[in-house]
Formats: sequence, C-alpha cells, structure tokens
Amino acid sequence: MTNQLCSTGVPGLDEILNGGLPIGQAYLVRGGPGCGKTTLGWHFLTTDATEHTNRLFITLGESGEQLARNGRVLGFPTEQVHILDLTPGAEFFVENLSYDLFAAAEVEAVPLHEKIIQQVEHLKPDRIFVDSMTQFRYLAADPYQFRKQAIAFLRFLTGQGATVLFTSEGSQEAPDEDLQFISDGIITLQLVDNERSVQVAKLRGGNFGRGHHALRIGHRGLEVFPKLLPQAADGPAIAAKPISAGVPELDELLNGGLERGTVTILTGPSGVGKTTLGLQFIKEAAGRGERSVVYIFEESVTTLLDRCEGVNIPVRAMVERGTLSVIKIEPLTYSPDEFANLVRVEVEQAGSRIVMLDSISGYKLSFRGDELTRNLHGLCQYLKSRGVTMLLMNEVESITGDFRITELGISYLADNIIFLRYLELRGQLRRAIGVLKKRLSDFEKTLREIEITRYGIKVGQPLTQLRGILSGVPEFIKPSNDA
Repeated sequence: MTNQLCSTGVPGLDEILNGGLPIGQAYLVRGGPGCGKTTLGWHFLTTDATEHTNRLFITLGESGEQLARNGRVLGFPTEQVHILDLTPGAEFFVENLSYDLFAAAEVEAVPLHEKIIQQVEHLKPDRIFVDSMTQFRYLAADPYQFRKQAIAFLRFLTGQGATVLFTSEGSQEAPDEDLQFISDGIITLQLVDNERSVQVAKLRGGNFGRGHHALRIGHRGLEVFPKLLPQAADGPAIAAKPISAGVPELDELLNGGLERGTVTILTGPSGVGKTTLGLQFIKEAAGRGERSVVYIFEESVTTLLDRCEGVNIPVRAMVERGTLSVIKIEPLTYSPDEFANLVRVEVEQAGSRIVMLDSISGYKLSFRGDELTRNLHGLCQYLKSRGVTMLLMNEVESITGDFRITELGISYLADNIIFLRYLELRGQLRRAIGVLKKRLSDFEKTLREIEITRYGIKVGQPLTQLRGILSGVPEFIKPSNDA
C-alpha cells in the first residue's frame, strides 16, 4: 500500500487507476464468463502477500479445490490465501432433498452468513475477494431484500478493515445495476469478437483513465495495456535540433535535416526507397550513439538486414552495438494498445530517440473503422511530448499518374512530409525526391533525383530543367544533355 492505495496486482490496471484502489472500500468487477474476473481476484489477493498475510477468497460458484488448482497453474502462490468454500457439495444433491426450491433459499442463507462472519472475524483479512455476488441474489426473497443484504454485507467486510473486490456476471438474466450503485468502484472486463478489454467506469475517492484498454490473459495471468492518450503524455519542452541524414544534398533539401521530436511521413509507391531513406537517418543517429527502434510489419527481419547491408547501411552492426532494435510485428496478434505499450517500453526504458513504423499499411491491420487515425494521433503526440522523432513509412498505390500524399487521411499528423516518386526519363525508370511540408523550418522547393546504390544513397542536383515530375512523365523545359 502506498499513499492509502491498494495495488490490484496488475501494473497496467494500477496505472489506469492512478496507482491503485483506495483502501477500505468495496469494488465491483463485472463481466461475462471467461473474461478474467477470477484471475484478477488472484492478482489482487496474492500481490505483496506472505505466509503471515491474511487474504480471504470467498467462493460461491467454483469449488475451492478447483480454484486453487487453476491459480497454481497461472503461477499464483495460492497457499498464501485462505479460501472459504461456500459452494454446495455432492451431499447436497444426495441427502438434502427435504425442502423445496423456495424454502431452500431461506434455509441456506443463515449458515452461509454465519460462516462468512466467523471466518472474517477470525482472520481479520486486509483483502477479500468474493466470487460471485450473483449467487447471493438467489438467496434473497426479492430485489429489495437483496440490495439491503448486499449493502449490509459489504459494510460488514469493509468495517473489519478489508478492501473488497466482488464479482458479478452482469448478464441479462441477472442484471447488476443495483450492485453498481452500491459499489465504490466499477471495473468491467469484456470479451467482444475475440478482443479483450478493461474499463473503469467509477472510482470513489480517486481519478482514473477513461475508455477501453486492451487486456490479455496469458500464462502469467492478466496483462493490461493502458490506452495512450495525448493529455497523459506531458513531457519537457524539447529544443528543435536538426537530425542530419549524412547526405549533404539531402540535408540541403531539408534545410539541415529533420528536427528532433517531430513526426515525418515518408511517402511513395512500393520499392521506391522509403525504408532505406528512413534507415539512413537512423544510421547517422547511431553514429552519434543514439538508440532507435524500427517496427516492421511486412518483411522479415532477416530480409531487412540483408537488404540494408547491400546499400551500405550496417544494420547488423547497429543492432549488435545496441543502437538499434528491429522488431517484427504481426499486426493480427497485437491490439493497438499492446503495440503502444511496446513503444512506451522502448522509449521510457530502453531510451530510444527515433521510432520508425514500416509501414502504416501493416500497422492499420490492427484497427477497425476510424481507430487508425485516433490511435496514431495519440502515439504521435506521446512521442513528440518526449522529444522522440517518429518516422512513418506510407505506401501509395499509384506508381505514376495523379500525385497523392497518403490515401489514409493522416497527413495532418506530420510535421514533415518527404515524398519519393518514380519518373520515366528517356525510357528509364528513375526516382525523384522532394519535400512537401516542414513546420519548423524552410525547405528547398525543387525536386532532386535520388539513387540507391551499393555505396549508399546518392542525391543529385535540383531538377530545374524538368516539369511534370509529379505526374511521373516529366518533360524537358529546354534541351539538355543531362540525364
């Protein structure tokens, strides 16, 4: 406990809760079957627990033996938790058939309450997990009596000095609006279209992160990935300092290079050299001892490494020195929040100063509807607030013809836009490079030819004698012997 807060045992969830749950209160964990409610209970009960800590698990649905077995599979020290098993045993079916269904509720309620009171008063637990309150509903004569009993029950537990988590199924057959009203906080776990999420809807005495946040259940239990929100990323002001490309003509085109802490879109058709150009900036940063990270969504790491070695960009050496991390991402296996968490770890723990996404087309496979723009906006603003430079590779479908910056409507995110373009010149396919936008400085308004050779990137002089370059089929303004 820190500053009167109680950790849930799930770091990402604690972050959403701004440190944890205020102690001495009762919180509702709601969700359907398989959403992770019981697993969250194990996190809550076992965090910071020792053999001398009193933690109590009250179960009314799943047997204590089965709960302990499942908890041990996930690596929880279940032996440090007292389990009060109030589930009906086999003898209930075999022997206790002397009363009908309605009388049973009245008969069973008294011994259940007595067992709970005895155990709580004996152990004096600091944390209690009740799974689930829905079962108590069937022991009440009507909704009014259930609400009164639930309030009294929770007050008794918190009155004994415990912080309480209690679960509810929240189904149409057993709605839990009454439990939501009487709880001090609400944590909702959801599973929709095979995507898990967690949402905090209420927290008395504390602030919390709004919205749905990605949730994963793995061999270590729950992992929560807080949504990256721009307003949550207030970093120090960073002076704009150009990052050189190491190619004099390219630096001239960019008026010295790319300013630190800006977002740059490198756009163009497939194979035109966007990735190579982005890695050229990273190569120069590595020479100054700065760390970068590249997330690739289409090609393999091996292919990228081999390709870069062929154009004089020593990516393997950079990786070995620790100035570059190349991470292959399968977008269909990562949620947007999970990916944002990877970036945060690289920036906040590994100290990466340049983040490159190759490419936006692969990145957007993780999204539905307009989520791409919203999440990319949040990621860009977060990195900018920390003075981290972001390079976004954007692929356009057209090889020649009408010029388009991007087909995704995200150009507003960019501080800098560099475009690469194929052009047909005297029967040969050539490449041109130009700058369309630069927020923090002026830039060269002309286009230049760019070549990618085994010696690296070569940029020529401004193509002032050609027009129609953006159409892909340029014309000479006047006769020239220059190519």
